[in-house]
Amino acid sequence: MRLPEPSAYKRSVLEQAAELRANIRAGVYRGTTSGHAPGLVQGNVVILPADWAAEFLAFCQANPVACPLIAMSQPGEAALPGLGDDLDIRTDIPEYHVFRDGQRVDTVSDINELWDQQMVTFVLGCSFSFEDALQRAGLKVRNIESGANVSMYRSNIETVPAGRFHGRMVVSMRPFNSSDAIRAIQITTRLPKAHGAPVHLGDPALIGIDDLSAPDFGDAVTVEAGELPLFWACGVTPQVALENARPPLAITHVPGKMLITERLNEELAIL
Repeated sequence: MRLPEPSAYKRSVLEQAAELRANIRAGVYRGTTSGHAPGLVQGNVVILPADWAAEFLAFCQANPVACPLIAMSQPGEAALPGLGDDLDIRTDIPEYHVFRDGQRVDTVSDINELWDQQMVTFVLGCSFSFEDALQRAGLKVRNIESGANVSMYRSNIETVPAGRFHGRMVVSMRPFNSSDAIRAIQITTRLPKAHGAPVHLGDPALIGIDDLSAPDFGDAVTVEAGELPLFWACGVTPQVALENARPPLAITHVPGKMLITERLNEELAIL
């Protein structure tokens, strides 16, 4: 299935993203994608052998807030035509983590040498999509303003197990003053495929986070006096589930370095 002919706005957005996509594929750009490709859906990626795919699909279906599924490939399908006409999952992410038996063993710039006809790709919605919506509403997103990756933490919130996949939720954090926090909740609630509304706000200790200055993934950002930290479910959650399930091989994006699709964020929003 090919995507419909894009509108003038979408053509403009795609043109802005084309150079970044080319640089990622060529190995020139390896940075975070937060704040890049405004307006376009970004995706978390999990790639598994076909005989593990059904269990992971069940895990996503049981945990739609942390793992909002937006695409699943057929075995061996490197293209994702529902997400773009020119996507190649083997090359189009800035960096990939490689897991063997649940242990991260490598970080690579492409997965051509690892690819075979039994690989199944899952693309899950990402909070970077709602960052664009927040900015378009006039809200300031601290990690983008700081030129940093978003702060991500392992929480004590349990996911719903499915087969061998289980574990605690990873959350991303962005600070806002109280009035902007209310607006941020309203905006992200309309984007369930980008994790939707926050799962927690306020005291991080209540969800098992001891120190906001020491994220488990990404970069620390400043929380100013009078600001509330807001926590959203994060697409790094599947990487924790992979550690527990221990498939013989799994490939994911590096946290903060996402797949940029050719779908508009508004196409996945609840109107």
